[in-house]
Order: sequence, then C-alpha cells, then structure tokens
Amino acid sequence: MHRERALELIDTQAGGDVSRIVTAGIEPLPGRTALEKARFLQKEGDGLRRLLLSEPYGDPAMSVDLIVEPGHPEAQAGYIIMEAMGYPMYSGSNTICAATALLQSGTIPMIEGLQQVVLESPAGLARITARNVNGRVESITTQGEPAYVAERGLSVNVPHYGRVEFDLVWSGAYFAMLDAGAHGFELTAEEQIALTAFGDAFVRKARPGLRQEHPTLGDVGPLPFVHFMGRARTLENGKVESRSATYVHPGVICRSPTGTGTSARLALMAGQGELAPGDTLETISPRGNRFVGAVVGETTVGDFPAWNSTITGRARLMAHSRITVDLDDPLVDTSDLEKLLTP
Repeated sequence: MHRERALELIDTQAGGDVSRIVTAGIEPLPGRTALEKARFLQKEGDGLRRLLLSEPYGDPAMSVDLIVEPGHPEAQAGYIIMEAMGYPMYSGSNTICAATALLQSGTIPMIEGLQQVVLESPAGLARITARNVNGRVESITTQGEPAYVAERGLSVNVPHYGRVEFDLVWSGAYFAMLDAGAHGFELTAEEQIALTAFGDAFVRKARPGLRQEHPTLGDVGPLPFVHFMGRARTLENGKVESRSATYVHPGVICRSPTGTGTSARLALMAGQGELAPGDTLETISPRGNRFVGAVVGETTVGDFPAWNSTITGRARLMAHSRITVDLDDPLVDTSDLEKLLTP
C-alpha cells in the first residue's frame, strides 16, 4: 500500500514574499500556547518546515505558517512561523499573510469595513486591523512584538569586507542593523546577489558571542537577520521613507522590506529621537515593494526601553491547493514528519 498524506495550503504573498499557510493535514501539536507548539516542532517535528521549504515541494525563499489552536482566550487563531533560518517568534509579512488567508477563506468570518482580529504568534498576541472592501482584504495593520535596541556600537571584521559596524535590535528576532551606504549599497534590485554574499559573510563572522537570550522568551537562537538601512529622507508632505533590505540566513534577500525589519528600524530611530509616537516610516525593498511602519509609543521589555509600532501592508492570495506527500518518496525526509501528518 502507498503511504500518502495530504496537506491543505493557501499560498499568499505580501510585498513579494510568499507565505504558505497550512490550514489542514497536521495532527494537533503538544503544548498549550503557540510558543510551546513552535518549540515542539523545532525539536521534534522540523520535517514539516524542511518539506515545504525545500525541493521538490518548495523553495527556501518562502515562509510557512501553520495554523494552530491558540492558547490565549483573546486570540481567534494561532500560527507558527517557519523560514529558512528556523522558527522566528514574530514576522510582520507572515502575520499580514496569515490574517488575510484566515479572513478570505472564511476561517475567521469577515466583516465589511474595519475589522479587529487577534492572532497568537509564538511571541504573543498580534493585534490586527483589517480593512475589508467588497469581500477582499485591502490592507492589514498589525501590532506585534515590541522592539528594543539590545546593543549599540558593535563591530566585527568580516573577511573580504573589512570592519562592519552595527547595532543589535530585537523585533520578533534579533536583527543586525547596518548602514547600507557605508558599504557602497544603494539597495537596488541589481545588488541582490552582492547583498546576499555580504549578509552571509557577515552573519557567519558576527554570530559567535552575540546574545541569544530574550528577557521573557529565553533562548531565541543565533542571529538570523541583517537589515541594510538606506538613508532616511523626508518628503515634501513631511512623510519619511527609506530604502531597505533584509537578509535571512542562509542565503535569502527578502522581496519585501519586512515588517520586523521595519519595526527594528523604527525602534532604532525612535531611540535616537529621530521619530516620535505618531510618526511613520515607509520602507522600500530592493524590488520596490513598500510597507508603512508607525511608532505607537514607548514601553519596556525586561530592563530595555522598547517601542510599540504597527506595520501596514497588503497580502494577495495566489493559490488554494491540496498537496500529496508520498512517504515512500526518497526525496521526502520522513524521520520526524510521518507522526505529524493526519492519516
């Protein structure tokens, strides 16, 4: 007998970054909260991430969001984020995609106009405002994990590139924040290969010795992200925009400017007095895709001054699919996958 299983997916994209939303086909996971479920997957069920982000089923540049039962009574659904680097605690683009998929599929009943939605990520609650027009989600504004500057003025000597100065900022994961212009980057589409090579060399050299602890989440793993910051410029209408690029280790430059990368930039700028509550920053990826970040207000994370912010973007549905997983296929790693899939 053939050993075949099925997964139900909704493929989405926000700012060009593809998120595959897994809506059915996975057995209930141990754990009460999204964080506990994510840590189980990381330790005992990483085969799902590898399956959907690797050939022949997927690509490392994609993300996967598994919809799970939430542990928090306010949340309407939970979601676990999986990327090439592992299991980020929070992601703006993935939240935008997951919320859009849940609303447009009817999993969360859609209300015309502005609708409040609460989802539970591994980092905690994401409070979302959806703008729905004629049965479609036109935009998602999400407030998730507060961002804070963990360390300023760090530097590392990177082979072939020399000394690289950076700040370390938490925004759902740790980001190394680099001045793109200091290394000759204008953050255009033509630079993506060079940015990837730089990001890879930097992360491999910078990781040893960098903090991996979060005040409340504990060990969050080694540095996964580099955010290249372009010059912030003020337009005639008073709004601020900046080109930006986020590198995901290993080997991915995001097509969107990334929500968490934008939140990290907001925290850095607000901490330096360059932005105040109510101010916005529109970030522009190398491919020209845009997110709008807004500073909400100051808070604390452990002993760190931190900033709440919102990210606004739009996701579009690309496909509803039912994929077959052949457990006898030698290209499918079944070591910790078979027990996850619904018979």
